[in-house]
Amino acid sequence: MTVRHFLTLKDLSKAELQYVLERGIELKKRHQNGEVYEPLKNKSLAMIFEKSSTRTRISFEVGMTQLGGHAIFLSPRDTQLGRGEPIEDTARVISSMVDAIMVRTFEHNIIEKMAENASVPVINALTDDYHPCQLLADMQTFHEYRGSIAGKTVAWIGDGYNMCQSYINAAAQYDFNLRIACPEGFDPRQDLIDQHADRVQIIRDSKAAAADADLIVTDVWASMGQEEEQRLRQRAFADYQVTEEIMACAKPDALFMHCLPAHRGEEVSAGVIDGPQSVVWDEAENRLHAQKALLEFLINGKSD
Repeated sequence: MTVRHFLTLKDLSKAELQYVLERGIELKKRHQNGEVYEPLKNKSLAMIFEKSSTRTRISFEVGMTQLGGHAIFLSPRDTQLGRGEPIEDTARVISSMVDAIMVRTFEHNIIEKMAENASVPVINALTDDYHPCQLLADMQTFHEYRGSIAGKTVAWIGDGYNMCQSYINAAAQYDFNLRIACPEGFDPRQDLIDQHADRVQIIRDSKAAAADADLIVTDVWASMGQEEEQRLRQRAFADYQVTEEIMACAKPDALFMHCLPAHRGEEVSAGVIDGPQSVVWDEAENRLHAQKALLEFLINGKSD
């Protein structure tokens, strides 16, 4: 079987992403019904973390356990990567012993090198450029609440960073329209905007971006590695907080999502994230089930 990697949403076809979405919902129901389902029995996942995490580590580790497999947590202190071993060598050695590798790191080229030299699937659990696993959970969550997102309007309000750039890819792969409200100087990559110009708009005004939207999404103003820019970013993003006023511009049944952790009073008001339109807790839980579907697909292929 050809080795498949998941570095961005573009690594799976639209049909495959839909399969993973529906499979995630199915695996979630099986778990809630108490069914033991172990298609990855005796399989192992290596989890390489150069960035810290709560949801990513727990969801992948528990997901492998629920599927009958085993996950191995590796921080820079636990591997020779932290002592300067080439990524290529690490990829060859680790992939000779495990069935998949999950990587959470900084530069996107690190995970690309890992995939180029690994003999098993490599999964992007976050880089500076993309966070595709979060989008699997977000799309599953929207589907559970509102059905297909195709043809809908999504407003991204905040930094044009990895989450925003994965939403650009998602707009193409799941067929929705995306409005991005961000201050000048914090735009997503221009090549991504140009490539998806038929469905992606940059709008500087948050209210205009949110107008009649079906989904409002945001993230922290300073991601990991940007903490020194916190004060600068607080000033730049002052007009880009998702408040009740912003939500009122969207459709009455619009949903609110945030990949967490959240800073109430900065990128989102407490009234929104803890309010009736927020689905952030289901969104967080769905990391587990969406990633189980992804792991099963990459390691075993489509289930019958």
